[in-house]
Amino acid sequence: MPLFEVQVIIENKPGMSDPEGQTILNDLVLKGDHRDVKKIRSAKMLRFQVNAKTAKSAELSVKKICDDLRIYNPIASKVTFAVDPR
Repeated sequence: MPLFEVQVIIENKPGMSDPEGQTILNDLVLKGDHRDVKKIRSAKMLRFQVNAKTAKSAELSVKKICDDLRIYNPIASKVTFAVDPR
């Protein structure tokens, strides 16, 4: 069975506060070297390597794992999946 890498990117939905991104932005502004940067949004990325028959089944398998383990809050988080064959 083929091996796939499934990347799960979890970020706050637009309009939700992002304290980590704001802290990074504040640090850049305080240092004074990067005044052209106006906004930073942070995200978390998880990489799963799974054996599956197809890329779609690998994605669905990882999505189920994330849902079952409540890895993200569906109300506050935007989640995207990307699948690459290994």
